[in-house]
Amino acid sequence: MTVAILIAIALAIILGYKTKINTGLFGIIFAYIIGSFFMGIKPSALISMWPVRIFFVIMSISLFYNFAILNGTLEKLAMRLLYTCRKFPSLLPLFIYFTAATIAALGADFFTVLAIFAPITLLICRKTGMNKILGSIAVTYGASAGSHFMTSASGVVFRELIERTPYAPQALEYTTTIFIATFLIPTAVMCIWIFISLKSGKAVKTYDIDKPEEFNDKQKRTLGLIFALVFSVLILPILSMIFPGSETIKYLSGKMDIGLLAIIFSVIAMFMKLGEQKEVIARVSWNTIIMICGVGMLIQVAIEAGTIDMLAGWVGGNVPKEIVPVMLTLIAGFMAFFSSTLAVVTPALFPTVAPIAAATGLNPALLFSAIVVGSQAAVISPFSSGGSLILGSCESEEERAELFPKLMFRAVPMCLAFALVGSLVLTLIM
Repeated sequence: MTVAILIAIALAIILGYKTKINTGLFGIIFAYIIGSFFMGIKPSALISMWPVRIFFVIMSISLFYNFAILNGTLEKLAMRLLYTCRKFPSLLPLFIYFTAATIAALGADFFTVLAIFAPITLLICRKTGMNKILGSIAVTYGASAGSHFMTSASGVVFRELIERTPYAPQALEYTTTIFIATFLIPTAVMCIWIFISLKSGKAVKTYDIDKPEEFNDKQKRTLGLIFALVFSVLILPILSMIFPGSETIKYLSGKMDIGLLAIIFSVIAMFMKLGEQKEVIARVSWNTIIMICGVGMLIQVAIEAGTIDMLAGWVGGNVPKEIVPVMLTLIAGFMAFFSSTLAVVTPALFPTVAPIAAATGLNPALLFSAIVVGSQAAVISPFSSGGSLILGSCESEEERAELFPKLMFRAVPMCLAFALVGSLVLTLIM
């Protein structure tokens, strides 16, 4: 069963990539065939493996943030942030990174941020002469790091996955650690590259960008709702850490749920006429939801079959304790080279953390972070979501053909090397 499930996961990824059919649908099919016909799982039990909680949270968050996307709030905010960088042209890659991270942290998912920023970034590269590999890494890293924020799309999924492990009480704490790690490592990479560019005389000298228009009333109200949602979700957990003995704060904190709050704020946005209801609902990330939940069903079958425990046992028993985080980073990076962080990598590897931590005594927060750090490094791959969106933003086949091998053979190895170094540093300090 273990071999069959591993083959099924690989086949789901390959078939999804080759046929352009949602990988989650293949995950459901393989989960049904293996689970019901070979493992004796009842169809009703198999259907219950559909991760309802994750489905609801992604749907509700996507619904809310679609208002900001459709009424132009996030795009205008992005352009205003880039405009502020015009006086510091050599820092342009860092500004692209921070701008993409800010927009993603405010709730736009990874794919949406790249869809907005990738064409802008490549246009800036053509206008200023900035290295296209550097620009691609900056925008991809930024979209990824920002989406790991605790109230943003990926961060919420990480928290939900952690809550399905024995570390549910520490889910917010560990998700915060993941965000900090995956934000600081790319920041260091950007700073090192800019320093090298300045020393070699290859930094951007100047560039022009039109001053964006001011936010209109609708966009100002949308920004207010976004900050109100982020504040509502984070304030009580933070207060509960500051005042651990307060029963009132503990009670209220236990009632806060980002999915349900997002629905409330979505209805408020509808009352405020911040977007058309039909258009907002139509723009929900249904493709992403099906992909994550469908593969999640297959991963649940793998857990039932003991595949995850076997993988965890192999890592915990055959790899020296000191390099276990590095090994997890490498495994996650290899998986993310061809697949999605949210749909495949973290659902498959997060359940291994508890047995590995028990066997090695390593900090679970370190292991969770090492997995996401490795996955983040490979997202620039042309076969992964980030790299494919970058290539899709090229203005010509010639530019696409030129950028493909650079992403494959220069960007991915460099990012993965930095990720491995980052994991070593995390191991030393955690």
